[in-house]
Amino acid sequence: MEVMERLTRREQGEVPAPGRPSRRGRRVLIASVAGAAVLGGVLVLLPWGGGDAPPPAPGPAALARGAVTTGVPAALPDLAALIGDRETHLRAHPLDGASWAVLGAAYVEQGRRTADGTNWPKAEKALRTSLRTGPKRNPQALEGLAALAVARRDFPTAKKWGESAVRAAPKRWTAHAVLIGAYTGLGDDKGVGRALEKVMQLRPGAPAVGALAAGVYRDRGWREDAAARISDAAAAAGAPAERAAYLEQAGRLAFERGEREEALRFFQEALRTDPDQRAAQAGQGRALAALGRTTEALSAYQAALAKRPSPEYALELGELYESLGLGQAARVEYDLLRERARDAEAAGADEQLMLGLLDADHGDPAAAVERLRAEWGRQPGTAVADALGWALHRTGADEEALEFATLATDGDKGGGVRSALYVFHRGVIEKELGRSGPARRHLREALTINPYFSPLRVPEAKRALTELGEPPVEGPPD
Repeated sequence: MEVMERLTRREQGEVPAPGRPSRRGRRVLIASVAGAAVLGGVLVLLPWGGGDAPPPAPGPAALARGAVTTGVPAALPDLAALIGDRETHLRAHPLDGASWAVLGAAYVEQGRRTADGTNWPKAEKALRTSLRTGPKRNPQALEGLAALAVARRDFPTAKKWGESAVRAAPKRWTAHAVLIGAYTGLGDDKGVGRALEKVMQLRPGAPAVGALAAGVYRDRGWREDAAARISDAAAAAGAPAERAAYLEQAGRLAFERGEREEALRFFQEALRTDPDQRAAQAGQGRALAALGRTTEALSAYQAALAKRPSPEYALELGELYESLGLGQAARVEYDLLRERARDAEAAGADEQLMLGLLDADHGDPAAAVERLRAEWGRQPGTAVADALGWALHRTGADEEALEFATLATDGDKGGGVRSALYVFHRGVIEKELGRSGPARRHLREALTINPYFSPLRVPEAKRALTELGEPPVEGPPD
């Protein structure tokens, strides 16, 4: 049935077929992760006087510039070097529109890697300056503004700038790539499919494109295809920062399948490859907690938050503390989450989804519903549908809650991602409505998808199943 549904979607043109990526063993990938440290295809066209000697290796600023202008992750030290280099250059050449676009893109990437919202206003100023001082057709600045809006979770604005970038340069693959994030946040599945198909036509075989495809396939529930794509991307990546980013993505996919040990290996290899890969460090915390190594898990989360104060990590750490009976420590993390979210929103980010998730379970559910209704009206993605459904359940509005929970989990209605948390939410809502059969089915499905999806919710799912008991056995007909 799942295969037929996938074939039907492909025939309708909603999502390009996964193709036939090579299925390298993921453990082989981890064991053979050594590779070149210079981005393939990035050349620094500077004269040198060495006769037959090779040209000098590009410096950190050149490496970062190559990364941010070709759609791949950049190393944090290289980004700092690039930002310093362009700031110095622009003080002497303030009308260099191309350099303003590069500087803006570097600020966006640095802010994304560090969760530092102070980068967003600087990025916006640099990119808008590029629009004023650069060429009339300036797809790099438009694309940078789209990427900035995605980082801020402002998907309508990301769509506007991304589509403008595509009109300015239809064959620029990175412009189509940034639209994948915009359309995903808006719940536009057909738009995602079209954008990915265009990216794959314009840049076939690139590791960055494989990583994009893996994300889309994951959202469609094509888990094996997603795993194969990201494994190939990590194996083919050039620079350490790029390779580490794809290893971290592979770790997340493994954890979502309930493969704790494999996820931990991916996260550990990502950190060995790039010590600044804080998402992998938080992933370590997630996997270690699932393995029962809670002291190590707490240390990993704390280390990740010290360098990348992401509200998402604060919520995960708070719930881990709560699962251990450390309520006061959990409340400290929830308070820090609110503070970080306020700072991010002051810098132009949209943190209503994260605040809604926090309020639904650890604050005021009615306030969560209000936040998330507004968010749904503005950018109705799958994550918002799930969060709004759960918040409605927490206020007792279970009939309406089930409508949104169904949207988040029913592939025919857009919710193709196989998320244990989303399916758990639906099962709990169905149980509250007295729909024992569907509730039992979805709670079991959640634990099958990932038996370790949440230190707080997994015990709840098991208790709910116990309360539901086994389905009644029907006797023979009269």
